[in-house]
Amino acid sequence: MAVFWEKKEFMVYLDNAATAKPCAECCEAVIKAAEERFGNPGSLHKMGILSEQILSSAKRTILNALGGECAPEGDIIFTSGATESNNTAILGAAEKYSRNGKKIVTTAIEHPSAAKALDILEARGCEVIRLAPKDHEDFVSALAEAVDGNTLMVSCMAVNNETGYAVDTARLYRLVKRANPRTAVHIDAVQGFLKMPLEGDLISVSGHKVHAFKGIGALYVKKGIRVAPLLAGGGQQKNLRSGTEPVELIAGFEAAVKAYRGSAERFTELKKRLLENLSKMSGISLNSDEKCLPNIINFSVSGIRSEILLHALEENEIYVSSGSACSRGKKSGVLAAFGVSDKNADSAVRVSLCADTSESDIDFLCENIENGIKRFRR
Repeated sequence: MAVFWEKKEFMVYLDNAATAKPCAECCEAVIKAAEERFGNPGSLHKMGILSEQILSSAKRTILNALGGECAPEGDIIFTSGATESNNTAILGAAEKYSRNGKKIVTTAIEHPSAAKALDILEARGCEVIRLAPKDHEDFVSALAEAVDGNTLMVSCMAVNNETGYAVDTARLYRLVKRANPRTAVHIDAVQGFLKMPLEGDLISVSGHKVHAFKGIGALYVKKGIRVAPLLAGGGQQKNLRSGTEPVELIAGFEAAVKAYRGSAERFTELKKRLLENLSKMSGISLNSDEKCLPNIINFSVSGIRSEILLHALEENEIYVSSGSACSRGKKSGVLAAFGVSDKNADSAVRVSLCADTSESDIDFLCENIENGIKRFRR
């Protein structure tokens, strides 16, 4: 039997925007729920009630995490992850609000799980306006100014997964509602959840980006907002997401949210250290500017294709990426929307941090990037 991976004594994992390692609290909660509260939440007996309690508690925890001290009014719908949350929000809201118009305003930097859902609506006759940050000094204002009386929805990611570019969602929400109160606002907060303030009528989040397991996500639905379900079935979760709820994964998701230890201050310190080290090397250009959150840093190493450098780093148990994990090495076009040239995009590296990232991790990464430059640059 082939063995593809074995546990190493030393590993530097800096690809947390792709997925983060499940935390100990999450793993413990999943096991406990599997052993003690494995009933179907729809069952009327004690085991079902115990499972339902997990769902109710997790909803409160995620609502509080979205709203800080003042939890937003609305509900949490558990999904299989970001793709289902984004598809439910975009396709479901478009179905319910089609009478409000045929225009949708979005960005040119969306994750494929949102962008391809919008492509479907465009094929069905909607007008989809895609704006790029490179074309607008005030990107939030540009998005809001594109809204008119025929706009049924604005869909925008809070934090770009390739560069860390962040959007002030509270300001966006306020300006959109001022332009057209009937326009639904969807926020893809997969990278922004627990890292920045969020506001929207529909907010998508994912468990495995915040140290929970893969296969669990959530969609916040503001009170009064209507969404058509994607799935037909038993009518669970107020008929918005049929299917027996994965109690164990939900328990782990809640535990991960409660245990989350990342902070902007810590990420800023680590980013500063990384940039100081990179500044000592020639041919490095930064693709993540001051508008980006500090836990995601994208830069280009001229003269070396991303794939070559990534595999060289992997030889020393250092794991980074060249962009979205969903693209599997294909050019996503997102960097072009930020004004990055094709040449620099071809040599781009994304480093994404977590609370466990150390100064020695950053130093070891930079040491090996420097070695890679000596080895591969011609």
